[in-house]
Amino acid sequence: MSTAADHKKPPVVVIGAGIVGVSTAIWLQRDGHDVILVDRAEPGEGTSYGNGGVLASCSIVPVTVPGLLRKAPRMLFDPHEPLFLKWSYLPRLAPWLRRYLAHCTPEHARRIAAALAPIIGDSLADHQALSAGTGAERWLTPSDYVFVYNDRAHFDGDVFGWGIRKDHGFVWDELAGEALRTYEPALAPHLGFAVRLAGHGTIIDPGRYVKDLAAHVVAQGGRILRGEATDFVRKDGRVVGVRIGGETLPCSAVVLATGVWSKPLCRKLGIDVPLESERGYHVELWEPSVMPRAPCMIASGKFVMTPMDGRLRLAGIVEFGGLDASPSRAPFDLLMRNVRAALPGLRWKDETEWMGHRPAPADSIPLIGKVPGVEGAWLGFGHHHVGLTGGPKTGRILAQLVSGRKPNLDLAPYAPSRFQ
Repeated sequence: MSTAADHKKPPVVVIGAGIVGVSTAIWLQRDGHDVILVDRAEPGEGTSYGNGGVLASCSIVPVTVPGLLRKAPRMLFDPHEPLFLKWSYLPRLAPWLRRYLAHCTPEHARRIAAALAPIIGDSLADHQALSAGTGAERWLTPSDYVFVYNDRAHFDGDVFGWGIRKDHGFVWDELAGEALRTYEPALAPHLGFAVRLAGHGTIIDPGRYVKDLAAHVVAQGGRILRGEATDFVRKDGRVVGVRIGGETLPCSAVVLATGVWSKPLCRKLGIDVPLESERGYHVELWEPSVMPRAPCMIASGKFVMTPMDGRLRLAGIVEFGGLDASPSRAPFDLLMRNVRAALPGLRWKDETEWMGHRPAPADSIPLIGKVPGVEGAWLGFGHHHVGLTGGPKTGRILAQLVSGRKPNLDLAPYAPSRFQ
């Protein structure tokens, strides 16, 4: 005699327990799905751990702005610039790099910004909705986001990017001279101009935030499985299982959200994504003598100083060198030189260092949506610098798609089919 349990629908398997995967799992549970999170590490220990911690809604302008082609060679040979390359990796990087740099035009930059804005433009509200009632909301703080320049002429040099932000409805206050000193007295005297954007937010401990969200998934009846997904089991054109460590985990659907590690599994699904690791670095200064009142992007060094729980996190730097090479010393040293210049007199008790991997598609637009030609398979990765910022909205969209609902958003720019 069969029971209701015998006919229970298999769970949705979400591969990847970073911010995108955990957000997807929570929204799936709120839609009534049974969920299993799979990751080879503990939740929140990958790229989601080491980001700058800013809910950077205004960060819709891609790295590939007009002029990058002219500036990049000089930047690579200048130890004071935040762009690094492990030269031995260049032959492997070259095919991706050609496609990436082909987007350094005004038209492409505006198109990419138009795609990013719906995913990250309301990040604070998206995180508030995601974290409500989970216990993770204690790590979420509304804040300004401040871009600091040497002077107004320095700011005017970024007119293209600020024009894009203005076109998408972002507004800001200008702070100069005494107004800037009053707002942020710790800044060095040579930093004389800033723009302040309200309505942003800070995650004051990104790793703990994602772990608490994952704990909520478990508290709501979900499971977290430690292991590495290696393949999919298909039947009649539909994914019905995930291969993990020689075993098969049955599923009703699968969501792939493993960031830069998604490429091999995408190939199993018939998609070859031009995806590279954009290696990011951070240094944390514990018990600092000075703490900025809000996250500050120091434009001259392209790094952000974020006040966090008990420490100041310095994050930024772009390095290309693949997934396997060990961290480089120079990016850490540059972050330290930059913060000493920005906050003279800063002292701290201890410091920690981290390097991680941002998932960078060649067109700078994340993949969000159905795998073409495969039923029950969905992708959510490729957010470059804004994975934390866009994770909750991406997870909500994916949960809607798995549930058979149509999001109130044109998903064409994010379609995985563009790389089929």
